[in-house]
Amino acid sequence: MKERFAGFLLMSAIVPMAIAGYLLLVIVGIAGSTARGRAGVRALDHFVNATLFNGYAWESVSSHAWRAREKRWAKVVIRVTDVFQRGHCRRANKREQPLVDLMLAKGLHKQTIF
Repeated sequence: MKERFAGFLLMSAIVPMAIAGYLLLVIVGIAGSTARGRAGVRALDHFVNATLFNGYAWESVSSHAWRAREKRWAKVVIRVTDVFQRGHCRRANKREQPLVDLMLAKGLHKQTIF
């Protein structure tokens, strides 16, 4: 219960900032620094993976799709990304899997508020 309450309070503060961040990302994407835009898109990618696809917060949708490539949603993601860059999800997973393994080994996916 304590963790849920802390999560609710945290999300109440983060959601308005996330909306502002998304709007700023649109502006940065049009006229700002490429590096800043890339960092924002990467953060959004990890957020979507953690919330919509029930993945790890430190992993991209592409890497997660490659790990889960037998699932229907993953097949769609792989097919769509292959249109833009063949083998994108496989390469993303090869790059990110050591990080996923480290986070799991360190227990960073476990509950932190007791």
